[in-house]
Amino acid sequence: MHFSPKLRRSIAGSLALAALTLPVAAAEFKVDLSPEQPGRVRAAKVDAAIKQIPKDVRFAKDGVFTVAINGGRLPLAAFASDTKTLVGSEPDIAQLVADSLGRKLEIVNVAWADWPLGLSSGKYDAVISNVTVTEARKEKFDFSTYRKDTLGIYVKTGGPVKQVREPKDIAGLRVIVGASTNQEQILLRWNQQNVAAGLKPVEVQYYDDDVVQRLAIQSGRADAYLGPNALAAFEAAKDGKTRLAGTFSGGWPLNADIAVTTRKGAGLAAAITTAINAQISNGNYAKALKRWNLGSEAITQSQTNPAGLPKS
Repeated sequence: MHFSPKLRRSIAGSLALAALTLPVAAAEFKVDLSPEQPGRVRAAKVDAAIKQIPKDVRFAKDGVFTVAINGGRLPLAAFASDTKTLVGSEPDIAQLVADSLGRKLEIVNVAWADWPLGLSSGKYDAVISNVTVTEARKEKFDFSTYRKDTLGIYVKTGGPVKQVREPKDIAGLRVIVGASTNQEQILLRWNQQNVAAGLKPVEVQYYDDDVVQRLAIQSGRADAYLGPNALAAFEAAKDGKTRLAGTFSGGWPLNADIAVTTRKGAGLAAAITTAINAQISNGNYAKALKRWNLGSEAITQSQTNPAGLPKS
């Protein structure tokens, strides 16, 4: 537990704090870790998307949509009970896109650091692994957005902290955050702003163990946790011991988007964007996110290569 002595790096993103309630009660939230995934949402072919695929597009395998995903933590992606099949929201989105394009889905588990080279070399057709659109990445890759990049502030259910809508709401609180992360820099900037305005400083807490971190909130040793909303929302829905007090863009003070990533100029981005929009329209997209308690991060329309976070 300590204060960071300085801002270690700058970030970009836009404050959009809003108090939300969990979309599902903990008792109703069940996780299927079977490799078969019988509840996974499937889709029919989308002719409009298939027609947008250029005839000279090179797929990694004939008749297959090969997608790289980093298997880390649910709800995004983790190994099923067979210890080899990836399940989660990212595999579910990959399935919807593959179905829309009329191709069989093949998922490749990759380390986060390895996806850029593997994608550029044609080892796989796309990456669906919580990749944020940035201007630097757009120089090498194309993007089709499918989820908001959202951070969340989580507090003890029934605890004293009710809502966090703006920086001043964290004044005087004991807040857990990951060291050397974008969210840490956001928190420290808010704290600087508050102290300059004569408000109480934040007590910043750091934990390496997720279990200890959650216990700190539940026991009252900490007031709030600031981190990726997808992960925290999943844990909150599972046990109901924490709840969402506010959200804001992961690109503060700019909005940020998560997107399907493909090779620059490969010709797949437009088709994938059309596929995602078709699934948004028919309701499959919402169902897929709801399975993993990610409805609050849904978008209303997929975009191809939107403005990304600027170069630092």
